[in-house]
Amino acid sequence: MINPLMSPSHLPFGLPPFADITDEHYSEAVEAGLAAHLTEIKAIVDTAEPASFENTALAMERSGQLLQRAAASFFTLVSADASDAIRELETALSPRLSAHQDAVYLNRGLFERFAAINTDQLDAESSRLVDEYLKEFRQSGIQLDGAGQDRLKAVNAELSRLGTEFGQRVKEAMKSAALLLDDATELAGLPADDVASAAEAARTAGHEGKYLLTLIQPSNQPALAALDHRGVRRRLYEASVGRGSAGGNFDVLDLVKDTVRLRAEKAALLGFDNYAELVVDQQTAPDFAAVQAMMNRLAPAAVRNANAEAEALAKIAGHPLEAWDWAYYSAKVKRERYAVDEQALRPYFELDRVLHEGVFFAANALYGVTFHERADLSGYHPDVRVWEVRNQDGTELGLFLGDYYTRESKRGGAWMNSLVEQSGLLNARPVVINNLNISKPPAGEPTLLALDELRTAFHEFGHALHGLFSSVTYPRFSGTSVPRDFVEYPSQVNEMWIMWPEVLANYARHHATNEKLPQEIVAKLDAAQLWGEGFGTTEYLGAALLDLAWHVLDGTEVPEDVLEFEAGALAAAGVAHHLIPPRYRTGYFQHIFAGAGYAAGYYSYIWSEVLDAETVEWFKENGGLTRANGDFFRAELLSRGNSRDPLDSFRAVRGRDAGLEPLLKRRGLE
Repeated sequence: MINPLMSPSHLPFGLPPFADITDEHYSEAVEAGLAAHLTEIKAIVDTAEPASFENTALAMERSGQLLQRAAASFFTLVSADASDAIRELETALSPRLSAHQDAVYLNRGLFERFAAINTDQLDAESSRLVDEYLKEFRQSGIQLDGAGQDRLKAVNAELSRLGTEFGQRVKEAMKSAALLLDDATELAGLPADDVASAAEAARTAGHEGKYLLTLIQPSNQPALAALDHRGVRRRLYEASVGRGSAGGNFDVLDLVKDTVRLRAEKAALLGFDNYAELVVDQQTAPDFAAVQAMMNRLAPAAVRNANAEAEALAKIAGHPLEAWDWAYYSAKVKRERYAVDEQALRPYFELDRVLHEGVFFAANALYGVTFHERADLSGYHPDVRVWEVRNQDGTELGLFLGDYYTRESKRGGAWMNSLVEQSGLLNARPVVINNLNISKPPAGEPTLLALDELRTAFHEFGHALHGLFSSVTYPRFSGTSVPRDFVEYPSQVNEMWIMWPEVLANYARHHATNEKLPQEIVAKLDAAQLWGEGFGTTEYLGAALLDLAWHVLDGTEVPEDVLEFEAGALAAAGVAHHLIPPRYRTGYFQHIFAGAGYAAGYYSYIWSEVLDAETVEWFKENGGLTRANGDFFRAELLSRGNSRDPLDSFRAVRGRDAGLEPLLKRRGLE
């Protein structure tokens, strides 16, 4: 069979023909793509004419299309539907791709051509393109001598291997830590549909007649809020927080130490005091000190609020509180103090209705876009659904894929990624995916969402809109290709429509009776908004500050005892709380150790939330859910990608720099 990845897809918008692609095709196409890209770069370097924007920067932007096409398809499967063969291939290919990145950005001839481009007559986006390439050359080590570059290449290759291994072990650890129960009485308190999902998960795993509580990626497991059986809560909690650090085949602590040591060495090679300084140099934050100052301002207030919440929980519990009790008694406080029962809300949040009458409805009201399901198009798994997205005038915008259910072949968490990135230069329109990890109910039963899952659906769709609305010339700047501490901002803004009255009234209906979520419950949800912010902010800051603690170390400071270091780092940062583990402990902190995606950058969620809180205020000041607001936000920010300084895009919307006050108010930290 001809390899379908070797040429552009014949399907609409370049959607990969997954049904025709075999594992061998991925390997062949990636290898061919690597070779083709190097040939294309050699042609740029060997061009006899003096360097110009056209023969260097534009040629570079047009290069690598086979590699991009193959890698985008392959890594979609790595995250969302990885077979043993795909995982083995990932292990083999990841160091090759890392080495290829070095071959490109440590190519002195290519760098010198970019440095020679005269940008005086270029438009702003084209001039920025040259500047961003030069910046990446410098941040990649082009200034190093031959020995330094050789060592950097070796470090990068080993970091790639370690990240791949960490991600694979974490996925297996999460699967093996799922809690298997023999008797339905142990699930007392769980909603009936969750019990059914646990039975279905056990059946799928080969344990007919039993019940399997699968884990999600963060420390705090949703079932902890509902399980009446305290012993089962404890077992579930300990299974969650012990992942990756209890010895055995899936322990990752050896990988952590090696990764931290090598990242410190990489930072030193590139002239930085530590890896955190290197990372922040690539972000919108002005410097590492600014990040530390913000975190240090938030931490004491968050812990104060958490302690006040703990006192309220201890009173209602009537016994000494343990970490596995927090979510359970927090739910009781919400029911008793605010008359909010989150489990009782789930029948009002049915997945299909949330999507069509909530997520898509808000996007239509704001931006005029419409969604048309394409049953004739398929993804990489039968659960994947495909929608064609059109502008209000009927013109085609791109494709949106939704993959909402958990499965053993999918990593934990939720994310957005692009199969095809928008580019005017390449005449490419976007194809984007949202992945969630919702437990799949038995056939014929509705998929009912918890509040956190509802929030995640809107959040990830904010990323999707960022990709879909991209309107840039150059692939390098497309959609979410912005600094890490800016990328979460548009997705966080999209969360504001969850409780917006017009949107909520449209989707929040009982799946069986079609009854609207009663207005008195909505009012109680509003009243209860600040409850739990102490816990939420403290667990987040625990993870963010733990991330930074690992990445300010130099190579000689890497501890032998990882868990002892973790405890000490949390205590030193003022966020050690015996009832509140960090959102991610070191043993399953995939964001920062499975590759370098959020390494020394997990702070970006709260950094982005500063911009988000300001933007929510702007929407409210200007009338909220209106086409005028949506069109303006789309034109000035969502469409811009990284084609101009992202903070300039924010200022174009808000009219000024962001302040911290709206965030402090939102989280009850004034």
